[in-house]
Order: sequence, then C-alpha cells, then structure tokens
Amino acid sequence: MIQYSRPDGQIVNAYLAEPANPSNAPAIVVIQEWWGLNEQIKGVADQLAKAGYRALVPDLYRGKLALEAHEAEHLMQGLNFGDAAGQDIRGAVQYLKKMGSPKVAVTGFCMGGALTVLSACNVPELDATVVWYGYPPLEFVNPKAITKPMLAHWALHDDAFAISGVDQLESMLNDAGVPIEFYRYDAKHAFANEEADARNLPYLKYHGEAATLAWERTMSFLKAQLSA
Repeated sequence: MIQYSRPDGQIVNAYLAEPANPSNAPAIVVIQEWWGLNEQIKGVADQLAKAGYRALVPDLYRGKLALEAHEAEHLMQGLNFGDAAGQDIRGAVQYLKKMGSPKVAVTGFCMGGALTVLSACNVPELDATVVWYGYPPLEFVNPKAITKPMLAHWALHDDAFAISGVDQLESMLNDAGVPIEFYRYDAKHAFANEEADARNLPYLKYHGEAATLAWERTMSFLKAQLSA
C-alpha cells in the first residue's frame, strides 16, 4: 500500500503492483468494482504487473469493504463519482507519470467501468481507457472531451448495465469521432470476475471463455497504446 496526493492536496491510499522491470514501465490505474479494494481487484493489478505494467488501485472507499450486495450498494451510493474521477483517479494518473511511467491507462470493472468512462472525460493526462461492463448516466458523458482511445467490453445479458445504454454510448462516441473499440460478449454482468459465482447473485456469472478473449484483446490494446 502506498499514498499519493490528489490535485486538491488530499491524500489517497492505494495498492501498487510493480513489474519486474519498473524503470520507465507504462502504467495502469485499476478501478474497483462496487465491493471495494479487495483481494480480487488486487489480483487484477498483480496480473497486469506480471505483464510488465505498473498497476495502481486507488482505495475509493477509504478502507471500507463490502461482502454483501446491499453493503456494496450503500458504499457506491455514498461515492461522489465526479470527485472520484476528477480527483482520486486523476491524482493516480499524475502520480504514476511522476514515478516515471511515460504513458498511463485507466481500466475499471462494473462501477469502475462507469468511472473509467468518466475519467476519459475528466483526466486529460491519461493515454487510453479500458472499460469493463459499466457506464455512468449518459447525461454525464461529454464525448467531445474524450480524445484518447477507448476499448470496452460489454455483456449482452447484463441486468446491471443494459446493453441498450451501451448502444447509445457507442453512437454518442462515434458521432464525436472518439477512437473506440466496443466488444459485446454472450455473457452476464461481471463475466471476467472469477469470484462472481461465489456472490450467489443471479445477475452475476463468470464466463471463462469471454474473460480470456477480453483479456487478450486488452493486452493487445494496451501494448499498442502504451508502447513508448
């Protein structure tokens, strides 16, 4: 765990995973699902570090974790999304660039996916985004503010984020000329989270085949966008 400063000077705790060769390594800010900064999202950062990236997971809930859906919903509803994107996540991107990472991407899952879309609008220092099955209310998305490439993975059978909203978002971004790659998978929400089934929630389902394909596409995208 490390600490970094937001643009407004507030301090944020975060989990940092370093690659074997951290010197000048590109970096990725990883945004949690609504459960919080748990071991599963730390594992995503570790996986990115093994792939050669410096990965940083901000603690958006300030130390709180949710084990049940009603707890997660309560924590998510208490989160100021604009503040999280414009301060916590922007500060994380700035911190990684100060550490020597020439390029920094933002990726997030579920709630973190929605925050990744907002970050694309509100964090001018980022170099790319990878969205996993989550988007904010579309009235908060300013396509004209998004100038960097976006890769996004969506679930066709998502009861948390309707695919119709994905279609609208894709149309908005295409009309604005944003460089995007949207992929849709025959899966349910959280299909890339290996712990999804253990939550015993009907709208969550891990899908290994879709997860593997999405990860491969993510690795290719990141290599193309973050190579110096």
